[in-house]
Amino acid sequence: MATSSARVDLDGNTIKPFTICMIGAGGFIGSHLCEKLMSETPHTVLAVDVYNDKIKHLLEPDSLPWAGRIQFHRLNIKNDSRLEGLIKCSDLTVNLAAICTPADYNTRPLDTIYSNFIDALPVVKYCSENNKRLIHFSTCEVYGKTIGSYLPKDSPLRQDPAYYILKEDTSPCIFGSIEKQRWSYACAKQLIERLIYAEGAENGLEFTIVRPFNWIGPRMDFIPGIDGPSEGVPRVLACFSNNLLRREPLKLVDGGESQRTFVYIKDAIEAVLLMIENPGRANGHIFNVGNPNNEVTVRQLAEMMTKVNFLYSLVYAKVSGEDSIESPTIDVSSKEFYGEGYDDSDKRIPDMTIINKQLGWDPKTSLWDLLESTLTYQHRTYAEAVKQSIAKAVAN
Repeated sequence: MATSSARVDLDGNTIKPFTICMIGAGGFIGSHLCEKLMSETPHTVLAVDVYNDKIKHLLEPDSLPWAGRIQFHRLNIKNDSRLEGLIKCSDLTVNLAAICTPADYNTRPLDTIYSNFIDALPVVKYCSENNKRLIHFSTCEVYGKTIGSYLPKDSPLRQDPAYYILKEDTSPCIFGSIEKQRWSYACAKQLIERLIYAEGAENGLEFTIVRPFNWIGPRMDFIPGIDGPSEGVPRVLACFSNNLLRREPLKLVDGGESQRTFVYIKDAIEAVLLMIENPGRANGHIFNVGNPNNEVTVRQLAEMMTKVNFLYSLVYAKVSGEDSIESPTIDVSSKEFYGEGYDDSDKRIPDMTIINKQLGWDPKTSLWDLLESTLTYQHRTYAEAVKQSIAKAVAN
């Protein structure tokens, strides 16, 4: 484990241990960030969430090297008066809490707006009033649609990066009409960003805003009812993972022509740690955190995942005796898949200029490698879930 004397920031200053209140610590991103902080830093984490399944390995047993540096606080930030006390006794608050499942934007727009704006208000308020630094997780969805998507389909300007590369300080946030409730999430996230920025400008709040671009890796929700919500439709990679594991066709919404970039969770967590330990370089900034080199259409993603799954199955089939099959794709409409009111962005390609300049961060992991790592983990988790399900059935 690293010691405080061994760690210096990007400007050569010694990094002193401090306390972090991490809201949403039990989720996908939070669990990886907790791991990083425990294994490589001397910092203390007050882990706030309603579930701790994904960080149990960090909490038990008491003989772990970081015992005493991570404390789990089971609370819901909506209605728990203990939250302000936890923020007060911390040096930094990292807010990861949110409803961020695409199907919910349509079917639960009120919950989505409340979760991402109303519930975040006290966090911002407590940080501002108590002079505590805040790192708030937003989303690449705040950009909405690109300027290029409004050009004629045959316009050569669609290929001009100025019309589709997303920049924190210059790109507009373009959403669909009000009846397209898919934008309830993006709009709530944009408004809380504007509130945080205003608190910084008017009341001196020290803040950093993170805009993740499809962070992928082990422990991301993918099995409904086991490590994710039992209802609703998860994000694209989780959907495809479930289809592959259950040997079902991969559904391509509106032909799978939307373009996305994907970044490995361990690369992204490196960026977050740089923000945490370099406040002088990170405060007052909004950072895109993605990998523009890992750009694919959703259709291409489905094809790559099918290939990775097939290669894994060749090995798995030797053990299980099952025939490995290639999962075909089928096209479905967004209305059929997500319901009324769905809309989509055409491209999400991050500009990396600001984070590279301020923190010197660049992602390293290729799309193939991150898919291989993620799907291998998910295969093992799925096999264990099936095993436990059979054991329960036999016991009953």
